[in-house]
Formats: sequence, structure tokens, C-alpha cells
Amino acid sequence: MVKVLGIDHLAIRVSDFAASKAFYEKLFAFLEFKVLDAFEDSMGWTNGSTRFWIGQAEEGRRHRHRTGDVGFHHYAFELQSRAEVDELEAFVKSLGATIVDPAGEYYEDYYAVFFLDPDGLKLEGMKYGEWTAHAKSGG
Repeated sequence: MVKVLGIDHLAIRVSDFAASKAFYEKLFAFLEFKVLDAFEDSMGWTNGSTRFWIGQAEEGRRHRHRTGDVGFHHYAFELQSRAEVDELEAFVKSLGATIVDPAGEYYEDYYAVFFLDPDGLKLEGMKYGEWTAHAKSGG
């Protein structure tokens, strides 16, 4: 039987490589990702277990993503705490990114912030289970 160990990487296409590279360089430095590799029209980052790549879209396909289109909906970065979700929200605001859903409780014990990259791709910083784990530990 085949067993998936995890998601190795995500690769997205962007309409303006220079603008997206500038955005993701700042975001991934904040999230403590390191550059995995860089080429003329693509770049990848890693935190040791997750890899994220951007690459220039082909001519004729250079348009912003529209939520609701077939394909990518959003990508969630699991963070260590609710406080880190709040820190991420403040950071992406400082980048001028659009916050589509502010930091808050979206499901029971699921705290998240949702924001857009330069092409309108939806990204999420989230923490699940912090209150449950705290309650179980007697805290």
C-alpha cells in the first residue's frame, strides 16, 4: 500500500514575477523560510519540511487569480500559536497586502487570518487546537 508522508511542495504561477518575488521574499523571511533555489523566472523557499515555488506564467496567461475559479483556493501555513497568527496579520498589513478575513475564530479552536498575494491568490496563517491542548494540559 502507498502512504503519503506529506505535501512536499506547492508551485504557483504568477503574472509579474518581480512583484511576486519581492512579496514572497519578505513573507518567507518573516516565516523563517530560506531560499531553496532561484532562477531567472522561478524561485523556491523551504523551512526544512515545506517547499513553496513561484514561477512566471506563460504569455497570454498573465492575469490575476479570481477566487472561485477552478483550481487553487488557498494555501494555509500552520503556525505555532494564535499570537503568531496575530503577528503575521500585522506583518502582511505592513506589506500592503489585502486582508480578506481578519484574524479570528473561524471554527471551534481554529484561529486564522486570510490575505492575498499580488495576484490575488489567497493565503492563510492558522493555528488549530491551541485551547484544546491547553485545557488538556490542565492550564
